[in-house]
Formats: sequence, C-alpha cells, structure tokens
Amino acid sequence: MTEETIFDKILRGEIPAHKVYEDEHTFAFLDIAPINKGHTLVIPKNSTRNILTADEETFAHVMETVRTLSPKIKEAVGADGITIGINNEAAGGQEVFYLHAHIIPRFENDGRKHWGGESYKDGEAEATLEKIVNQLKN
Repeated sequence: MTEETIFDKILRGEIPAHKVYEDEHTFAFLDIAPINKGHTLVIPKNSTRNILTADEETFAHVMETVRTLSPKIKEAVGADGITIGINNEAAGGQEVFYLHAHIIPRFENDGRKHWGGESYKDGEAEATLEKIVNQLKN
C-alpha cells in the first residue's frame, strides 16, 4: 500500500473528477491541468506507487485500459496522435505517487515539445548496455 494521495480520494468520491471510463480494475478521468484537451489519466483501483512497484496484473490492467481508450480519445478530440506517458519517482517527473498513465492527445503544430536526446560518447553505449544486461541476470 502506498501513502494516501489525491487519487485515493478521487476513487472514494471525496474529490470530484470528470470520469472518462471505469471498470473493475481501473478508473480514467480528465487531467485537471491538461497538456491538450482530452488529456486523460488512467489509474488502477489497486493502489500502487508506480511501475517500479506495480505487480504484473495491476500494470497489465492499466495498460489495457490505456490501449482501449487511446483511439477513442484521439477520435473524440480530433487529435493527430497520442502520447502515452508514465512518470516514475520524483526524478522521473512523478508528482502524485500513485501509478497513473497519461493519455495525451497531440496535434500537428501544437507547440508541445518532445524530449531531446544526446548521443553516447565513445564507449558509453557498451558500458551502459553491460550494466543493464548484468542487472537483468539478477
């Protein structure tokens, strides 16, 4: 169990939300500070901090709801695309420590930036790969 968050209060009906969808395992609602109109959050009814602590079944339910809702939201708001995001831990941009997936409608020339990347320096890709592969063995 994670520490109580605003999402727990939304699930209990203590805080209002614009419900988009609900099933046995998940609840989806409009983000109160949307990136674009239709920006929807999908949360599990089984409280968990993020994907680093989520069990396989809980995460699968969230992602299935994301998969089901994304084309419907895209069509409903006339979006050109969809960005799916899950922030994990403070350094990863997570502000509410309760697993939630963002479905963000995207429009051509909406002015929203995608994150940029930098190339690896000589030897960094190999060293990083080795660390990840070794961790996967544990």
